[in-house]
Amino acid sequence: MGEEVGVQTFSRQDRVRYRDKVRRCLDVFAEMLRESRFDVDRPMTGLEIELNLVDAESMPAMRNSDVLRAVADPSFQTELGQFNVEINVAPRRLAGTGTAEFEEHVRASLNAADRQARTVGAHLVMIGILPTVRPEHLTAATLSANPRYALLNEQIFAARGEDLRIAINGVERLAVTADTITPEAACTSTQFHLQVSPGQFADYWNAAQAIAGVQVALGANSPLFFGRELWRETRVPLFQQATDTRAEEIKTQGVRPRVWFGERWITSVFDLFEENVRFFPALLPVCDPEDPSETLAAGGVPNLAELRLHNGTVYRWNRPVYDVLRGRPHLRVENRVLPAGPTVLDTVANGAFYFGLVRALAEADRPLWSQMSFSAAEENFNTCARHGIDAQVFWPGLGYLPVTELVLRRLLPLAHHGLDRWGVEPDERDRLLGIIEQRCLTGRNGASWQVATLHRLESTDQLERPDALREVVRHYVELMHSNRPVHEWPIP
Repeated sequence: MGEEVGVQTFSRQDRVRYRDKVRRCLDVFAEMLRESRFDVDRPMTGLEIELNLVDAESMPAMRNSDVLRAVADPSFQTELGQFNVEINVAPRRLAGTGTAEFEEHVRASLNAADRQARTVGAHLVMIGILPTVRPEHLTAATLSANPRYALLNEQIFAARGEDLRIAINGVERLAVTADTITPEAACTSTQFHLQVSPGQFADYWNAAQAIAGVQVALGANSPLFFGRELWRETRVPLFQQATDTRAEEIKTQGVRPRVWFGERWITSVFDLFEENVRFFPALLPVCDPEDPSETLAAGGVPNLAELRLHNGTVYRWNRPVYDVLRGRPHLRVENRVLPAGPTVLDTVANGAFYFGLVRALAEADRPLWSQMSFSAAEENFNTCARHGIDAQVFWPGLGYLPVTELVLRRLLPLAHHGLDRWGVEPDERDRLLGIIEQRCLTGRNGASWQVATLHRLESTDQLERPDALREVVRHYVELMHSNRPVHEWPIP
């Protein structure tokens, strides 16, 4: 969610000053790109996972402040809702056993945190949307205490001038209104970070956009919201609608949404930051005292605080990140398309597939994006969010085909090659990509398991929908802790 922001109000002068400062940051960023002042020697990868908290009845537990005190680990932080927390995993290289180290570290951290959470009556759950969440769990009273969230809520509704309307037509239909952004808290995701050089950034970002739909199809884990079966990855339309600053009339004028797939392939990371400044007004116009031009002229590394804060309020599915670590600036692609869960092993397998595939595509002799329209990539993304692992997608040279067939025939060999390029050990490569292969062969991911389990509980056990949803979560949590990949999960 970007930088911490305290309680405050903003004047018109604040907005004018902020706009000027963001544009000066953009000019400095362009100068830094020309001078190649970036850390490119040892590219790192990173991981963030957003989590839900549930009580003994499998309902959302509004206890994140108590849980964080009990866990007492700085890698765990608050998220938007009081039933959310997030773990930020220390970055590492993929070479050798880097993926296995991710898995070992995340499992150990989550197991330790869950033990502490139980002491205050909560359990951690990695799932895209918690099936038992209800409208009464998503109100202004359930926002986390961090002042940033109340301020974001205030600014988004000031820009809209009216309540949010959330309408999702899937297997079933949902139409509700909301007077806060808290429905966004229902959406918990996994974020993969990949450090790249300025010269490579466009190729990696374009590659990530091209495969975003495939990622969502394989990793879908959010089919249920407010008691309805909707899209297989309902998180996609829900997140877009829950943060929309546009009134209906503004939408028809072509104004971009803040949750945005984009509209074109890029040639430089500068394109994305420049679009942010050109298309999106400030939500949090907080100015930092640093003069980035003076810092750069003196041989220092500017923080570009306003540019980074503004970037944190434009929710691209693949977001550019500028950061400074140990006095050296670097760039990252933040891949935000996947939901959390179902298991740590599934999450790491998703990461291996992503990291391997984007490298293979970014280094290909003929770029995929020279053969595929950007609108086709966006269509794939939305189709895969709606239909999940059963989706049909478009691919250059193959036309329309089942996403599982595309992965088995074309993309898994590319991911295999990409992981070799990263230096991942062969046994580790085969173990993780084998999970993706089996997911395609069985047709089972988190979303399909949740739906099949819900239907079984309703039809065979004759449970009413609310009771069945609690049972879905109960079984899910047990299987999540087993760390068996989701394609092996039985239907209760």
